[in-house]
This record gives sequence, structure tokens and C-alpha cells, in this order.
Amino acid sequence: MPHRFDALTAEHMRAGGSWKWSTPGESHGRGLIGAFVAEMDYPVADAVADAVRASADGSRFGYLPDGWVADMAAACSAFWGDRFGWAPDPAWVRPVPDVLTAFTATVRHFTRPGSAILLPTPAYMPFLTVPAMLGRELVQVPMARSGERFVLDLDAIDRGFAGGAGLLVLTTPHNPTGRVFDASELAAVAEVVERHGARVFSDEIHAPLTFGDARHRPYVTTSGAAPGHTITATSASKAWNLPGLKAGQVVLSNAADAAHWTATGYLAEHGTATPGVLASTAAYRDARGWLDEVLAYLEGNRAHLAAADLPGIDVTVPDGTYLAWLDARGLGLAEPPSAFFTREAGVVMTDGAACGEAGRGGMRLNLAVSHPVLTDALDRIRSAIRSM
Repeated sequence: MPHRFDALTAEHMRAGGSWKWSTPGESHGRGLIGAFVAEMDYPVADAVADAVRASADGSRFGYLPDGWVADMAAACSAFWGDRFGWAPDPAWVRPVPDVLTAFTATVRHFTRPGSAILLPTPAYMPFLTVPAMLGRELVQVPMARSGERFVLDLDAIDRGFAGGAGLLVLTTPHNPTGRVFDASELAAVAEVVERHGARVFSDEIHAPLTFGDARHRPYVTTSGAAPGHTITATSASKAWNLPGLKAGQVVLSNAADAAHWTATGYLAEHGTATPGVLASTAAYRDARGWLDEVLAYLEGNRAHLAAADLPGIDVTVPDGTYLAWLDARGLGLAEPPSAFFTREAGVVMTDGAACGEAGRGGMRLNLAVSHPVLTDALDRIRSAIRSM
């Protein structure tokens, strides 16, 4: 039976005004399909919409009070406890506008001054550019391959720390490859980090978005040492499609870090939006059914991608996130593949080079569109390949 999300046509999304669908132009007489920005096309959960309406009706646009922060922290902790088996102390769950704000605060307040930052690549694009803005050297650590899976290169991470780096940026589930790291791999990371007295910034914003047998494991739960060296960041923004509401969470996991955050975290917390906090509370507490519906719908899109015939492209179907990695090096293009497919197929994807040197020749494809839009996008990509 048709799903209600199937009615979300490209024309409907272009009229909606989101950044994801705002790229101007067309290809061969057809409008462009937005498949680059990491947001979903799906309408938000009723509980979230009700919370935003209540914010407007009640003029809840003032500065964020402690009580609403506490409510969000409790809802976040309860969700994580039920979903992932780890319920952090709500007093150690603090508000931030987004994960990048949490990252910036972590670099400034929880790492050695001037120390380099290690980043497994391909990576979420801002993690490659923000360190320089903070006066830090970035060391790219290309991920390795084990069969068809992307894996963390522990030896390279070890060498990076030995060379003086002080922080590892860990994104799990991984953006842009969709890898959900297993507990043993994360425990091995913790061993390397602890041996060097280093820190981890664990970006777990996609934690609720896993498929099949893959299960998200909070990094801090995979080793007895991990809570002592980790700052975890998350948000309801990806799983419930709320990025514009600007409300994320920093999760501290030891008393010393919690005390240090209390002393230094004011500016990082200050930009958090009151309606976003109320919406996030509703998402964690009252919109789990909507999330399950979305996960089931995305399963269909993952299966559709897995079955697609895209000659010359090595497709990595994600175990987590709604972001797929397409390695187009087999096409032998003389230009970035994203440029080719924007022009020839009208499908706008993130170019892999923006994700680091290890991503050059690849693309990130957003699967969180309607089934008909994904079908059109894959058909266009296939036709563009065959017309080369």
C-alpha cells in the first residue's frame, strides 16, 4: 500500500523552501533533486508539531529556563536508556544549539592548547574546516576497508596521538559512510586513546537511525576507561528532522568534566533555542512511534538502493544514518562526480572531496526522500552513466 510519505514529490519539496531543495537550475529540462544536505523530507511528528505550536501560543520565546532544560535532559536520558542501554545522569546532559557548538567547546575547554585533532576520513564536512578556525592542526586519518566495510585505522590513530594530537573526533554511526561501529572496535579505540592520555569527541547525532542487525552502542559504554576521556554530543535533530530548531545535547560522563563544563560551558549553552528544547523533549518522550515509522520507510529506501544497477559505482548501503556513500572512481570521470551528476542527471549530492582526501571520487547521497523521488534519482543517475 502507498505510504503517506510517497506523496512528497520533488515539486512539493522545492516549494517548501528548505536548503536541501534550494539549489537553482535544472538538468535536461528537469528540476534538480536535492540529495545533499543531511535533513529528511518527512513531516515532523505530531507531538513535535504540537510542542512548537504550544511555544507560539504560549509566547515561549524567552530565554531558556532551567526547568525546561531539566525536562529535556530527563527525556533524553530516558530515551537513551531505553534505546541503547545507557541512561546518563540527567544533570550531566546539557543544552547546546548543535553538535558543532559542542565540538568547538570541547576543543577549547577539554584539550591541550595547540594540540592537533585527529579525524577519520571521509568525514562530516565541517569537522575538516572548523579546527583551523580554532587555530588547530587537523590530521586526516583515512579509514581502512575490511571487505566491503569501512573500518577505523587504529594504527594510524595511534601514530597520530604519538605525534602529539590530543583529540579524536569519532562519529558513530558514521557520517558519511553509514557505518555502525561494533563494541569491540570502539573498545579498541578507547584503549589507544587511554594509552596516550588523549580525549574523544563522540558525535552520536545519528544514534537512533540504525537498520537490520546493526545497533548503536554509545562509545562511553564500550570501555571502563571511555567515560573518563569522552565528551558525547547528540541531538534529536537528525532522527526527528529538527535541525532548524537549534537544540542539541552535550553528555558529560565523569564528575571532573561535568564540573569543568559548569565553569566554562555558558557561551556554548547560551544560543540554544527555547522552542527547540521543548520540541526535542517532545521528540524523545512522545514521538518514538513516528521514529519507528520513519525507520521502516527508510528500510525500503535502503533496499531500493541496494538493488539499483549503477554501473561503475561502488555503493555502500548504510547500516546507520540515512546517508549512502557512492564511490564513483570506477567511472574515470575527469571532474568531481557530484558536478557530473548535477549537470547530467540533475541529482545534487555532496562531493566526496569535501569529506577529506579519502573521499575524493565519492559522493554522499541522502536517502531520506520519498520512494518515488529516490526512484527518479536513481533512474537519472543510471541514465547519465549509460550516456557517457
